[in-house]
Amino acid sequence: MTKSPSGICRHRPYPTSVTDELVERARDACDAAYVPYSEYAVGAALRTTDGTVFTGCNIENANYSNSLHAEEVAIAEAVKNGHRAFDRLAVSSGARDGVTPCGMCRQTLAEFCDDDLPVVCDEGGESTTTYTLGELLPETISPDTLESAERNRKEK
Repeated sequence: MTKSPSGICRHRPYPTSVTDELVERARDACDAAYVPYSEYAVGAALRTTDGTVFTGCNIENANYSNSLHAEEVAIAEAVKNGHRAFDRLAVSSGARDGVTPCGMCRQTLAEFCDDDLPVVCDEGGESTTTYTLGELLPETISPDTLESAERNRKEK
């Protein structure tokens, strides 16, 4: 683990070949995105603990709030197929600009993943930046958070 000048930790806990495969799958998913409004395609590849990979792409709608995000599509497909344990995510955009999951997608990932889930962000070519989900979403809302809030409410 190394720290960048911004203080964010960069992790490479998996062999490059695993990262390369997931980034390639995310890029392929990105190519399938439906983005007539923003023209900003995003693809995601989510790997389960048994090695199965599910992909997703963003799907826009004229009513922007009904648009689906790539990470949501990938996790929905995985959950629909009975998977609840994940060990790595790769995200790519058509711009290859190091896009990270948005806050809503981070919270959805936190429902199923630990803080140490590696999130690989594609910066183009062979360049990636890897964060942990906990770095991207500190102090997430979790079942523990809800239980603590309920206990506090009852104590008052």
